[in-house]
Amino acid sequence: MSINKPQHARLLLIDEKIRSGAYPNAASLAKEYEISPRTITRDIEYMRDSLLAPIEYDTARKGYYYTEPNFFLPAIDIKESDFFAICITEKALKQYENTPLYDKLSLIFERIKEYLPESIRVNTTWIDTHFTFMHESFTIINPDIWETISRGLRQGNQVKIVHRKAGADDAVERAVDPYHIVNYRGEWYLIGYCHVRKSILRFAISRISRAELTDKKFTPKADFNFDSFIGSGFGIMTEDTEHHIKIRFSKEQAPYIIERQWHPGQNITHNQDGTVVLTFTSNSLYEVKRWVLSWGSGAKVLAPAELIDQIKCDVAALSGIYS
Repeated sequence: MSINKPQHARLLLIDEKIRSGAYPNAASLAKEYEISPRTITRDIEYMRDSLLAPIEYDTARKGYYYTEPNFFLPAIDIKESDFFAICITEKALKQYENTPLYDKLSLIFERIKEYLPESIRVNTTWIDTHFTFMHESFTIINPDIWETISRGLRQGNQVKIVHRKAGADDAVERAVDPYHIVNYRGEWYLIGYCHVRKSILRFAISRISRAELTDKKFTPKADFNFDSFIGSGFGIMTEDTEHHIKIRFSKEQAPYIIERQWHPGQNITHNQDGTVVLTFTSNSLYEVKRWVLSWGSGAKVLAPAELIDQIKCDVAALSGIYS
């Protein structure tokens, strides 16, 4: 009498037998599971064609084996509420649409859906009409350059890049040891050791016009750590000096300041007139200045004096433009 097992559970059992090195075939599997050899053959064809399982048949041993021992069929036990969360996360991936990551991650999500039992496969089209993620503007990344840099990072190979700094007229060719990739406000940055400047620098990947993987291996500096590299920064740009930042926000803007964490080391003081004062330490006055200016007259820098002077200059320049 046939054992009525869901196909997914049956595939996992077939996977286990192949992985054990027993070289099972359709006849032996069918006998063990009390189903027809034709069903087993269809299962194996599905594993190979749809699930991309690297299955081959060994004529000498008269059985199946994996050509890639590290391959695994996923075993997913998931509730409908979990699947709902996965679908929401899939929509959030739109922020990576400017990189090859998006296509790969989208494919992974589609595979996850295929592996789920029919009982929890839900019609998710309604999610598109109920959930929206509005992302910031983002730069356009060349897929070939992204893949070259990513391979260098994964494999520990030095890369040659042609990069143009913002505002510079000419691009510079550099040999770089890729250490880290970070996304910040729609831009992807490569952090790596530059053999031209003899220091660890950041490069906007959108401004890299050419990238070539070399055969030269590298070992990252033992003391490199991305968190330490950024330090107390208020964004991706950093400076050598740390500053104690103190900003007062108007009563109207105070609710927006209170409800978010703007910096890991921030402190918020509430005043009786409804205003709030945000304080933190940062090694990036440039990033802080841009952020403060985005609040218009709703924010006033109280310290440091250097930042106050920078904002005064920008406000004067703006006044001249619009006068």
